[in-house]
Amino acid sequence: MRRSWLVWITSIIAFLLTAALVIASGPAQEPLSQLKAAVGLPQVEADAESRLSAAGSSGSNTDFILSGSEQIPNATTQPVPQTAIEPVPQSAGADYYNPQEVVYLADPSNYGERYTKDAMGNSLSNQYIAVLHETVGSALSAINLFQTHHPQDDDQVSYHTLIAGDGTVIYIVPPEQRAFGAGDSAFQSVNGEETVVTNPDLPGSVNNFAYHISLETPPDGRNNRATTHSGYTESQYRSLAWLLSRTSIPDDRITTHRSVDRSGMRIDPRSFELDRLYSLLHQYAGR
Repeated sequence: MRRSWLVWITSIIAFLLTAALVIASGPAQEPLSQLKAAVGLPQVEADAESRLSAAGSSGSNTDFILSGSEQIPNATTQPVPQTAIEPVPQSAGADYYNPQEVVYLADPSNYGERYTKDAMGNSLSNQYIAVLHETVGSALSAINLFQTHHPQDDDQVSYHTLIAGDGTVIYIVPPEQRAFGAGDSAFQSVNGEETVVTNPDLPGSVNNFAYHISLETPPDGRNNRATTHSGYTESQYRSLAWLLSRTSIPDDRITTHRSVDRSGMRIDPRSFELDRLYSLLHQYAGR
């Protein structure tokens, strides 16, 4: 059921005012403008947040066909307006590529604030990294999991963005928020081991400075412990390159869940071709 423009605009204004109050009153939260500038996607995500807020308050139940006959409930499916997307310059050397974009908000229990200080009170200044994952199940199962309320810490999980098999870019958690994509984890950089302890009772994690992106696992790799599968589609690689080209995260801070995991249990994304990603990513200007 479509909402009137008046209600739509009112909900957007109310959301922005609420966000401003939260940012102003939360000393531990990363400044919104600083984080968006660092991660990129400021225009796309600003629009996404407005539509996420509107969808949450409207109780809409729109279906979106994602993989075959799968349908994802409780989502807003309007594509991001083209005016909110910076076109890829033709001088970039890459074919113009503009994937479908949709927004599915995770339950608030599955993400939190970014922090400017760790649990010991030390100021944080980590540059952002992109952590690549795979869903293991279908995109539908991942979305349903993220939209489920999880009061227990051990069950809370999310990515910022998910890329479906057909290349659709699915925004789940706005980048200024901390997605729960990695548990006991650290990033090895030229500065040494980077990890942040935000809870003194839990191991350090990269979540506070990570932008988590997941690829939908192909059917032959779903819900199994195989070390390899048939790999990801050309559309997924192109959408991933497109997404990363819109951030300021450098190549040497693009990593995988397998690489940052310290538990020794995570091996995703399986069968991922990093050179294939860089080949596409480097066709964009500035990359």
